[in-house]
Amino acid sequence: MELWDLYDDERRPLGRTAERGKMTAGSGLYHIVVMIITMNSRGQLLCTLRSPDKATYPNMWELTAGSAVAGEDSFSAAKRELFEETGISVADDEMRYVMTVKEASAFIDCYFVRRDIPAEDIVLQEGETVSAKWVGRTEFENMIAQKKIAFPVARRYGQLFGFLMAEGFL
Repeated sequence: MELWDLYDDERRPLGRTAERGKMTAGSGLYHIVVMIITMNSRGQLLCTLRSPDKATYPNMWELTAGSAVAGEDSFSAAKRELFEETGISVADDEMRYVMTVKEASAFIDCYFVRRDIPAEDIVLQEGETVSAKWVGRTEFENMIAQKKIAFPVARRYGQLFGFLMAEGFL
């Protein structure tokens, strides 16, 4: 059973937890989700393919993401999720906070990592990811148009990548 710390709509801790899958969007309760944009020196994004066994967005491509568990801060959750889903371990100074997007029941904290690693060296997480590949921006946008990218990632794309470009991440 995975537990999440709960927050109000101003991201103030409530001192309570909720079990994964037991929160209702629009309830005024929020948890922390992290998303990690991993980019290589050629400007390509690391995408992973969700397992066909996933309850949501099976067989869809995504960027690394997951929820912070109870007692875990956002930054630690991002490092953990990146390692669990890809096998990529980063030092604290290699991961940069980018922005937070507030959604119906979560604060999505986005982070950026630059890393060169062959796709075949990505360590996939059993039950979570089944493939990995590096894609350029045009291909990523085409994958969105073809509905091959998980909807939450596609929804955040414009806001997130516009910010990354404006701030000099890309």
